[in-house]
Amino acid sequence: MSSDRTYHHGDLRRALLAAALDVIRTEGPAALSLRDLARRAGVSHAAPAHHFKDRTGLLTAIAAEGYGLFADALADAPDLRERGVRYVRFATEHPAHFQVMFQPDLHRADDPDLLAAKERATAELRAGVTELPAAGRGDDARLAGVAAWSLAHGFATLLLSGNLSGAVGDRDPEEVFGALAYLLFDPNSPADE
Repeated sequence: MSSDRTYHHGDLRRALLAAALDVIRTEGPAALSLRDLARRAGVSHAAPAHHFKDRTGLLTAIAAEGYGLFADALADAPDLRERGVRYVRFATEHPAHFQVMFQPDLHRADDPDLLAAKERATAELRAGVTELPAAGRGDDARLAGVAAWSLAHGFATLLLSGNLSGAVGDRDPEEVFGALAYLLFDPNSPADE
């Protein structure tokens, strides 16, 4: 009977993920419960466990999906600045994924799907730093990567939490971030480019 219910529901896994992302976006990850998601999807309270085992499994699936989307968003960016802009864009377009991805205590760090997606995203981020001229990355490419990541992640986090509304005003946050990236990585370039 459970297979009939899944069949008639359509893609229950996707419906549960969508409902979970909605809860996280509006109420945060702490508000997430499998029982509530089952109620929202109109299935038995045990049905979500068939797809995710438990709440941590669901959050792990969200993180893995998020890192995959993130890697796709960063792919083929022409330079580090554009990777940063895409980082900020990803955070604003996928705020629920973004919240879960960067809270390792919410998911299983050893999950193979999560590890693969995270590695793809990390490779895309690193590619931007390795493309920097030596003057832009200094002696330590790893520290330059941390600096770039800190700038993009900090900006995105502050933006999502509403802490940049005064500083950004009605300007496009992606353009503001691009100007900040120039200030950090190419102080001789005009910030308005």
